[in-house]
Amino acid sequence: MKKFVLSLLATAAMAAPVLAADAKPAIIYDLGGKFDKSFNEAAFHGAEKFTKETGTKFREFEISNEAQREQALRKFAKDGDNPIVTAGFMWTEAMTKVAAEFPKTNFVVIDTVVKAPNVKSILFKEQEGSYLAGVMAAMAAKSGTVGFVGGMDIPLIHRFACGYAGGVKSVKADAKVLQAYTGSDPSAWNDPVKGGEITKSQISQGADVVYHAAGGTGVGVLQAAADAGKLGIGVDSNQNGLQPGKVLTSMMKRVDVAVYDSFKAGKDGTFKPGIDVLGLKEKGVDVAMDDNNKKLVTPEMEAAVKKARADIESGKVQVHDYMSDEKCPY
Repeated sequence: MKKFVLSLLATAAMAAPVLAADAKPAIIYDLGGKFDKSFNEAAFHGAEKFTKETGTKFREFEISNEAQREQALRKFAKDGDNPIVTAGFMWTEAMTKVAAEFPKTNFVVIDTVVKAPNVKSILFKEQEGSYLAGVMAAMAAKSGTVGFVGGMDIPLIHRFACGYAGGVKSVKADAKVLQAYTGSDPSAWNDPVKGGEITKSQISQGADVVYHAAGGTGVGVLQAAADAGKLGIGVDSNQNGLQPGKVLTSMMKRVDVAVYDSFKAGKDGTFKPGIDVLGLKEKGVDVAMDDNNKKLVTPEMEAAVKKARADIESGKVQVHDYMSDEKCPY
C-alpha cells in the first residue's frame, strides 16, 4: 500500500491541511534511517501492520539532521495528522516545544519522557531483555569472555550493557564482559565499519559472543562476528536472520508494538497521555527464538532463560537499571 512520505523540500507543493475527519497517523523516524534493520525499522513495521489491518494510511518522514526534528513535527501537526509518533530519545526538546503549540493534537514519544497533557511517553526496560541475552551469551561462550558494542555513549545504551553484564555474571561470576562504544554523537548509530572493527578487537581479546545496541552500526558487528566464526546478538528488531546460524539471539525491544498500539488508540479514540514503561512482564522486551537460531540454543540454555524470565517477572530477580544512578554493580 502506497505510503505518503513527507518532503520538507516541497512544502509549497503539498495539499492544504487535511480536515480532522480525514486526519491520519504519522511517524517520524530517528537518525539512521527507516531501514536500519534495528530500532527505526521496528517502528516502521508497527506502522505497516496498522495499515494492513485497518486500511488507514500513515504519513512518515526520515530526518537527516537535527534541524529537521522540529520542522517535521510542526509540519505534520499543521497538516492535521493525529497521533504523531516520534521514535528516539533525542526528540525531547522538539516534542516539548511543538506539543505545547498544538494542544489538540495527540503526540507519542518513544524512549524519552515529555510531560504534557497531550503526550504519551513510552519507555522500555532494556536491562531486563539484555539480562536474558547475557544469560545466553555466558552459556554459549567457551572462553568465558563476551563483548558488548554500544552506539552512542549515553546512559540509555549503558542500560543495555549493564543488564547484559548482569545476565552474564548470573551464570559465570568470573566472566569477562568487554565494552566499547562507537561514538558520542548521532553518527554512532550508522557506522557499520567501525562496529566491525570494534568487534574484531573484542574477539582478539577472547570474546566468543558480541552483543550490540548500536542501531545500523550493529550490522557491522554481526557481520564481523560471523566472519570470525563467533556469535553475535542483535537488538531491537529480530536480527537472527541477518546472519543465520551465527546470531545467538536478538534482544527484541517491541517498538513495533508501541507504534501499532499508539496508532490504534488514535483511531479508536482511546488515546491517553502519560508514561508507559514496558518490560518482560508487559511483553515489551524479550529474546528472539526462531528457526535461524534454534540449533544454537540448547535445552539447558532455554531452561535458564525461562527461569530468569520468570524470576524477573515475579520480582525475585531485580535487574539493575543503570539510568537510576549511572552505576553498574556487575
